[in-house]
Amino acid sequence: MAKFIIKGGAELAGEISVKGAKNAVLPIMCATILAKGEFILNNVPNLSDVSTMVKLLEYLGLKVEKLNNDTYKIINNGLTSVEAPYELVSEMRASFTITGPLIGKEKRAKVAMPGGCALGARAVDQHLRAFEKMGVQVNTEHGFVNLDGNNLTGAEVDVEVTKLKIPSVGATENVMMAAVLASGQTIINNAAKEPEIVDLGNFLIKMGAKIEGLGSDKIIIIGVKELQACEYEIMPDRIEAGTYIIMSLITGGKVKIKNVNLSDLPGFIAKLEEMGVKFTQEENLLSVRGNINELKNTKIETAVHPGFPTDLQPQMMVLLSLIAGASEVNETIFSNRFMLVPELDRMGAEIVVDERVANIKGEIKFSGAKVTATDIRAGVSLVLAALIADNTTEINNIHFIERGYEDLVSRLKLLGANIERVD
Repeated sequence: MAKFIIKGGAELAGEISVKGAKNAVLPIMCATILAKGEFILNNVPNLSDVSTMVKLLEYLGLKVEKLNNDTYKIINNGLTSVEAPYELVSEMRASFTITGPLIGKEKRAKVAMPGGCALGARAVDQHLRAFEKMGVQVNTEHGFVNLDGNNLTGAEVDVEVTKLKIPSVGATENVMMAAVLASGQTIINNAAKEPEIVDLGNFLIKMGAKIEGLGSDKIIIIGVKELQACEYEIMPDRIEAGTYIIMSLITGGKVKIKNVNLSDLPGFIAKLEEMGVKFTQEENLLSVRGNINELKNTKIETAVHPGFPTDLQPQMMVLLSLIAGASEVNETIFSNRFMLVPELDRMGAEIVVDERVANIKGEIKFSGAKVTATDIRAGVSLVLAALIADNTTEINNIHFIERGYEDLVSRLKLLGANIERVD
């Protein structure tokens, strides 16, 4: 299995660009099912998750062509299958988002139960309950969800995850894509407000959909008879941007970041500014200033947008481990997000977890060790720690990291990092 070998302590400087958003491009690729014709998607990141989605679309009968490094042509001449097999869906949870457009366009679907990062219970019950309210017959057996959407119609639905009392991003996306071709009006209550939801909505609107309320907790959709293929540019990845902001902070602030929309990260930016970090943005280039020895320790509670993103919590634990004083992280979204902690502790961190709260002792020094990535964000957090650690770090299970960060090794090398990918 491939691994990263990182010798810490190298001075990093230069510019790094944020690529297209993984969590936006995947549902948008799914949405190309909704209309026949030729789609052009720009600013598509080169990630293993994108490759998996390409395989899934091709399995369903679409033709996908990569025109250049970040541009894809997707040709929909009609589907040859409405089944999303286990072999593909099990690789990433986002594959389940194929369900909504299949129901909307083909009025039927057979989709394997999803896989992806093991971050805790993330059932698809709220997806299926919403579909049932829209007249879809749902039958689950043998690891597949079978859906009959012949009676699909607009309805008022709720996509809140009952146990967690938070809106489901995936269910919001699935219902949006089913509703745009359903007869009548659909109202999504407790809708997710993430920028990636807005990006999907804007793509659907460009296809001819009628959608109001994007970015709010109430989305209203009036179904139309048909949609058209279009060209679209994917938004920059806000989680990648946040990762590089923390990387710049912990390595001395000489790394500048291109293609950052600070407005997509209000909770994250507000917390860093509260700690003493300052941001300067000139045209398309962001500079980050903040002396690690002067930053304040803090308490963080993850929340849905516009709060502090759970996908930046692991990276933040690396930063908090360096700052004087004790800090606290309360993880409210994913129950297994602290699987990273034993790996960081192997590198010298002192983090004690009590259920969903991590207590972090600050002002430690990371040292190289053999560690293992447990999910995408945990994996890149180990990379951050390794960049500033004494000696050499070996990171295993890097397939997780490569699901979310394009060509990370060569891009970090251009900044001066001593990193190698070893097969």
